[in-house]
Amino acid sequence: MKREYWIILIVYIAMQLSSLLGIPGTTFLFGYLGMDQTLVVPYWLIFSFSIALVIILFMLRKEFQSQKTRLKETGSPFVVSAVWAVFGVFLAFFAQATAVNLERLLGIELGSENTQQIMGIIETFPLAILVSSIIGPILEEIVFRKIIFGSLHKRFNFFLSALISSVIFALAHMEPEHVILYSAMGFTFAFLYVKTKHILVPIVAHVSMNTLVVVVQTVYKDDIEKMMREAEAIQNFIGGFL
Repeated sequence: MKREYWIILIVYIAMQLSSLLGIPGTTFLFGYLGMDQTLVVPYWLIFSFSIALVIILFMLRKEFQSQKTRLKETGSPFVVSAVWAVFGVFLAFFAQATAVNLERLLGIELGSENTQQIMGIIETFPLAILVSSIIGPILEEIVFRKIIFGSLHKRFNFFLSALISSVIFALAHMEPEHVILYSAMGFTFAFLYVKTKHILVPIVAHVSMNTLVVVVQTVYKDDIEKMMREAEAIQNFIGGFL
């Protein structure tokens, strides 16, 4: 693995752990300035994720430039990548739906605690959608697909590389119980990356998917909660006969 990739991984891990010191420090600063302390978490998330993105994009600037040159030389059509990016959104939703149904059959509780926490933060501070829908997906595709999956794929086949990177992806979200769901997403975005050979394609698909999920869960929040309760009731009812 390239030296730059190791540095990027360190930056990403440091960003994930930065809240241990950043949030208490920001809480103290907000208290000193008389600011609303309920905004500490969204402010810190936006700050830490933005800083990490700037550093990582700076580290990859030469690689992105050389890749852009190669694409021009090979004549890779932009339209083809755009079509795959759009198709990737539908493919990702299909993979997610399949994984959710499989988890339901295995008795895994519906819903994601991580997603609910993110939605709660967005309700408190709507600008935090930048993290969940744009900055976060970009960082995840660079780290988990370009660096981790890409490095593994140079040595192993697609399935093993996608599986390992997807499990790490699930563990990074602190939801190992949903490893099937995250693996489905990981396989989908890894496929898009391999198919198009451009990280921008899975990034666009991931950003689009996350944005649609946030918008739908915000607009149809009450309806979704009702459907979740009904689904859990049906699952418990069926479970009583088994």
